[in-house]
Amino acid sequence: MSTPTTALAPLTTQDAEALVEAARRAAEAAGVTVSVTVLDAGGHLLAFWRDDRAVLISGETSTRKAYTALQLNAPTADLVDAVQPGGLFHTLPTALDRPLLFIAGGVPVHRDGRLIGAIGVGGGAPEQDHSFATAAVEALV
Repeated sequence: MSTPTTALAPLTTQDAEALVEAARRAAEAAGVTVSVTVLDAGGHLLAFWRDDRAVLISGETSTRKAYTALQLNAPTADLVDAVQPGGLFHTLPTALDRPLLFIAGGVPVHRDGRLIGAIGVGGGAPEQDHSFATAAVEALV
């Protein structure tokens, strides 16, 4: 008799809340006020958090970073050069549901080697946002 295979576990609300909490803690430890967005593999909002002291646009920024990381299945930090003249995505159309945002801070979330969602952090310097998002994904294990 063959062993049944287990279906890929999707990104759950509990996972999304854990990602938000880990990113929030990392930002707080650095003294940075941020917004955090977590999307599932279909691009649906699973969790969102915005520090009351963060600028309002940081919420849209974190969402667009997560969306970009999800759509292109890559950290947004790795895509910055691709949108420069001569880059791979320089002519990428932006007529999508939500415009892409090529600023560090969006990171895809994988499980068993498959894309299951993305996290976006906005509000700090791009390098800080990237480190907060990366720390959250690494903590999810």
